[in-house]
Amino acid sequence: MSTGRTTAAPRLRPLPAGPRGILIDCGTTAAARACYRSLQSRRMSGLLEAEDLVPGATTVLVDGIDEPELLAAELPGWPLADEPEAAGDAVEIPVCYDGPDLEAVAALWGVRPDDVADIHSGIEYEAAFCGFSPGFAYLEGLPERYHAPRRESPRTTVPAGSVGIAGPYTGVYPRTSPGGWQLIATMTNPGRLWNEHREPAALLVPGTRVRFAAVRV
Repeated sequence: MSTGRTTAAPRLRPLPAGPRGILIDCGTTAAARACYRSLQSRRMSGLLEAEDLVPGATTVLVDGIDEPELLAAELPGWPLADEPEAAGDAVEIPVCYDGPDLEAVAALWGVRPDDVADIHSGIEYEAAFCGFSPGFAYLEGLPERYHAPRRESPRTTVPAGSVGIAGPYTGVYPRTSPGGWQLIATMTNPGRLWNEHREPAALLVPGTRVRFAAVRV
């Protein structure tokens, strides 16, 4: 449960982003998470009317607001909610470890392909930020020894539901798109990742705890 405490955030810097938007430069990933939570809370309570909130690594895009200059004027010194002590139950994502880069990643890690599934599914991750595609979350938690480089030649088409790793992150492609991550698994129901009729539309928002569950299909 969150402590409910707030801290001042004088480093929030609003930047123009179109006629009805603001890009908030938060400086750090932690500050961006806190800013997103505060914005989302205000939006849910009716204090902020915005069409979309898009968290990034160190930024949050607020789009579809009628008077962005008013929000920009409020931001310096805006109180942000402290990092919650717990983010609720972890979201479980069922996956089949059948990715085309599974053997390459196993060789990189110095383990058998079957061990990749055990290692990857044995870690609890946390959504750090979103980007690249609606519903795509960059998940932190991979120990450094399991970091992996991007592919030298990105694929022109990566199927929806593909689970990849790149650098310190793992993530699930919510829709078919190009991509350069190492693909190790496939989510069985990728339609859960993004639902425009749900609030929030993304299943994995910053701060969400995530676990992968290996399944056989």
